[in-house]
Amino acid sequence: MNTGLKITTFAAVLAATFGTAYGLGQGIDPVVADSPPRHEGEHTRPAPPPEQAGGHTGHDTPPAGGLQISEDGYTLDLQTPSVTAGQRADLRLTVRDGRGRAVTAYQREHDKELHLIVASRDLVTYRHLHPTRAADGTWSTPVDLPRAGGYRVFADFTPARADARNLTLGADLAVSGPYQPKELPAPAATSRTNGYEVKLSGALRPGKASELKLKVSRAGRPVTDLQPYLGAYGHLVALRSGDLAYLHVHPNGEPGDGKTQPGPDISFTATAPSAGSYRLFLDFKHDGKVHTAAFTVTARGAAAGSGTPEGHAEDGHGH
Repeated sequence: MNTGLKITTFAAVLAATFGTAYGLGQGIDPVVADSPPRHEGEHTRPAPPPEQAGGHTGHDTPPAGGLQISEDGYTLDLQTPSVTAGQRADLRLTVRDGRGRAVTAYQREHDKELHLIVASRDLVTYRHLHPTRAADGTWSTPVDLPRAGGYRVFADFTPARADARNLTLGADLAVSGPYQPKELPAPAATSRTNGYEVKLSGALRPGKASELKLKVSRAGRPVTDLQPYLGAYGHLVALRSGDLAYLHVHPNGEPGDGKTQPGPDISFTATAPSAGSYRLFLDFKHDGKVHTAAFTVTARGAAAGSGTPEGHAEDGHGH
């Protein structure tokens, strides 16, 4: 494949296209080469497509979040539909109710009223951001995304209403600049980030809850003094490759419950909505800093095994 096919530029017309898609509430895949480039020394493989909805099994399968811009009468109004790669910008959004009014009251979950995730569609760049809310209901946060391409913005929240349920709404974000697609990292057992090594054990299964356990070490020694982050010793986000469906992953225990220890093991329970490849992002806090370890896992049916990539989440989070 020649360079002209591998590298394209997200120009103003693409930003306008994404803006139109946002207004219609429809997702548009990024413009990429027909065949993603192979990188020498990298061991990657295409992600298997998710199963059809009819292939889900079990009654505990959670609905996939983040695929809709509107749900249960609430709409994600992303007021910054495009930014430029490598340039700091303010990302602004508002959650609106069925009458178009800005929502100004939320339930606090995991220490926050709203969790904001930004991920590239190739699942290489990831940010867990902590926006602030103005009195008029507008959320804003600075963001600096290093790579051009298509991104998805996820707002995870629960309105402050007695009968409200947790929602994850998603909207497309275009990041302009020279663009070169990357492949999903292949599964492996270890992720390394900022001098830390994180090992994953357990399996992600479609339609069945299972435990994922992550062990954190540094310089070959287990880390036993992790600090609480978002109400737990770790925060895990899972996104399905292909459509970026957002999975709710719950920590097993919390600091101060008399059972949960500050490392080196962090345990979560997760259920995949379908077979396929998923990207996991673990945020953990140590020595006053939050670090992100990234993994690729494959859900292959009721008895599926999983693995993780030996690699890092490019970027991480914003604080």
